[in-house]
Amino acid sequence: MSKNYDVIIAGSGTAGLNAAINLPPEMKILVLSKRELMLCNSALAQGGIAGVYNSPEDDNVQLHQNDTMIAGGFKNNTETVHILVTEAADAIENLINLGVDFDKTPDGEYHRTLEGGHCRHRIFHHKDATGREIVKKLLEKVKTLPNVDIMENTYLCGIKKTSTGFSADTLCGENRKSFNCHFMIMATGGIGRVYEFTTNSAIATGDGITFAYELGAQIKNLSLVQFHPTAFNNRHTRECFLISEAVRGEGAYLLNKDGERFMQNYDERLELAPRDVVSHAIIEESRKLGSTDFYLDISRKDPEFLRNRFPMIYENLLSQGYDLTRDKIPVFPCQHYLMGGIDVNNCALTEIEDLYAAGECSHTGVHGNNRLASNSLLEALVFSKRAAIDIAGKAETHAKDFEDYEFTHDDNARPIPHGFRTEIRHIMQQSYFVIPDKKAAVEGFQRIQEIKRELTSGNYLVNRDYIEAKSLATVAYLILKEVI
Repeated sequence: MSKNYDVIIAGSGTAGLNAAINLPPEMKILVLSKRELMLCNSALAQGGIAGVYNSPEDDNVQLHQNDTMIAGGFKNNTETVHILVTEAADAIENLINLGVDFDKTPDGEYHRTLEGGHCRHRIFHHKDATGREIVKKLLEKVKTLPNVDIMENTYLCGIKKTSTGFSADTLCGENRKSFNCHFMIMATGGIGRVYEFTTNSAIATGDGITFAYELGAQIKNLSLVQFHPTAFNNRHTRECFLISEAVRGEGAYLLNKDGERFMQNYDERLELAPRDVVSHAIIEESRKLGSTDFYLDISRKDPEFLRNRFPMIYENLLSQGYDLTRDKIPVFPCQHYLMGGIDVNNCALTEIEDLYAAGECSHTGVHGNNRLASNSLLEALVFSKRAAIDIAGKAETHAKDFEDYEFTHDDNARPIPHGFRTEIRHIMQQSYFVIPDKKAAVEGFQRIQEIKRELTSGNYLVNRDYIEAKSLATVAYLILKEVI
């Protein structure tokens, strides 16, 4: 493998892979994948991708923009929201051209489903595993590109800004290697593992946000954390299986511990209110009834339809002893998504020269205070392509040589003490869940500061445990700092 690349992309989800596809073929690109290539938040996305593409006359980009703004509490960046909804058609068509198998109706038209916060059926989907289908087809394409190298199971340990771009320190197994590049794209996903319970994959520890913060990039609105109202509530596993928004879109009811619908007491949109509204309603109802027992029930629908529409959810629930076609499914809010992140402009460029960020780790402002369902994959596609186009436009005038930075490591450094990550998760779960606890947040922030100081100043072995613990401490610090 080469030591020098035009572009290094940290992350192999939708944003990272799409950026690699859209960069010029004459540019040499390195994609770093923290774990296995398909282990990313993108691949877990069930519902679909929202967009107005060859749509019925009753839908248009203005309606999509309005829904996005309403869900975001009108705190969205109107410029980037307009970019998102107007470039959605191009993003969806590109996926179709790559072979993404969106579901169709019997007459051959693309099937569009409805999700909370949308006023029209505009969600393109592949059963209930849209993200996996998209990542699979993007990855198949990237693997055919001769200008792209991929390193799997490779941890980013450090980044240094140089006169010609960046140097990146990596760890693959026991092997350390540094790489140089002219441009860098952070596409490292979310921060879900800073909580005790999350729908996010194991990679979601906020590494990209932490590295960008350490480089001096602006981190914005990191306290805008979205909690999905209907994660499967088995009370045992840290990674909670998501019951897609689309299940409510197809008519599922939310029930309290007494088996009664309750959303009518909180919002006129009932089960199809935006995610933050439904999550708050569940917590309020929980406090009112003194119970965390809540259920999703769609058993009144045709069983064959449910098995065909939600095959992955159906099988996963069966493995847990629940039949979607007959049973009430236990659910409860769970950390799901981050609206804030590395602040970027409408070309995904940060304040740091030649450093870009796309996907969940970035802050484009499109989501405002609360992301509209199925806008996440769309954002990743739209702004990663914009990053690639912006980089291509700068490549001709950029320096052609590479400054080589020598990373040093202390072979006598000790492993971090056990328990830092567990303590961080507990603090965040107790202090900053759906309805924050201000007193717990103030107390937790003091302890988080201590942990962060210890990890950044202590002489610890830079391995997977250290990298993720430092990232979680940094993310928790930035979230609670905004809150208090």
